[in-house]
Amino acid sequence: MTGRKAGRERRLEAGPESMPNPVPRLEPGPETGLEPGSGRLEAARFWRSPALPGVDLLRARYVTHRFTRHAHDGYAIGVIVSGVEEFDYRGARHRAGAGSVVLVDPEQAHTGHAGEPDGWAYRMLYPSVEVIAEIAAELVAGRGTPYFPEPVVFNAHSAALLRAAHDAAEHGDSLASSTLARTAFGALLRHHAARLPPETRLPDDPSAVRLAREILHERLVDPPTLEDLALAVRAKPFALIRAFKTVTGLPPHAYLNTLRVSRARGLLDSGVPAAQVAVDVGFTDQAHLTRHFKRIVGVPPAAYQRAGTYKTRTENHT
Repeated sequence: MTGRKAGRERRLEAGPESMPNPVPRLEPGPETGLEPGSGRLEAARFWRSPALPGVDLLRARYVTHRFTRHAHDGYAIGVIVSGVEEFDYRGARHRAGAGSVVLVDPEQAHTGHAGEPDGWAYRMLYPSVEVIAEIAAELVAGRGTPYFPEPVVFNAHSAALLRAAHDAAEHGDSLASSTLARTAFGALLRHHAARLPPETRLPDDPSAVRLAREILHERLVDPPTLEDLALAVRAKPFALIRAFKTVTGLPPHAYLNTLRVSRARGLLDSGVPAAQVAVDVGFTDQAHLTRHFKRIVGVPPAAYQRAGTYKTRTENHT
């Protein structure tokens, strides 16, 4: 695992409390716009369920859509329903096929695109760090931050739990979705996670990067040039880019766009119109916001705000 010494990680061990083990029965019902044979149709829905506080949900089928390099504040955990997704993560390219589970840790830069011409369909859950930490504290022994050494795993039981939890949340079944999601996260923690002991945690940001990030947070709407940013933190421009990418996985301009999209989500959640949101977070106009928002979140701002389904038919160039 990049940036961590081999042998220092500890696999999570089961604690004294046993974990419930409901096995859902999955029926192969259709998923409109997401099932195999949907042609070149892309469809996505991003929403939250009251039964799953601290967890965002995405159901999508993508063909030509590409996620730009970005990072999440929390975990990204999901199951591939059909097709193949490819993504760059921790210095390597990974392929996730149907039935596999994708596990991305917080604040780890990654991309996402189709790994075959017909694209991929998946169901994603984005639990906060607090959600996963609380489950880990209840179920497993040890201290430290849970993380997943392998970004793609094959575990039929966990995949079934994740898909069933996702489906229950979409249909408003609060008890089933909360039970299944918690059980799925617990199973993944027990079988696929490790602890990063406190003594092996990565050091704090170098002072130049820490100051640069603070400046970008404060000057979201009117960011400085690279040269001015480097001057403000007493670093050379190229040296700052290298250090910034080492710490965040992103160059300063990409980090700024990720930060703007994160702020935009908060404003959209508060009901602010997308056109005003674009201005408030520093994008040139609503089209500029939409382009970057969809590259990171997977749906346009309007679909995100109404928790609706976004659909588009792509051109077939084969």
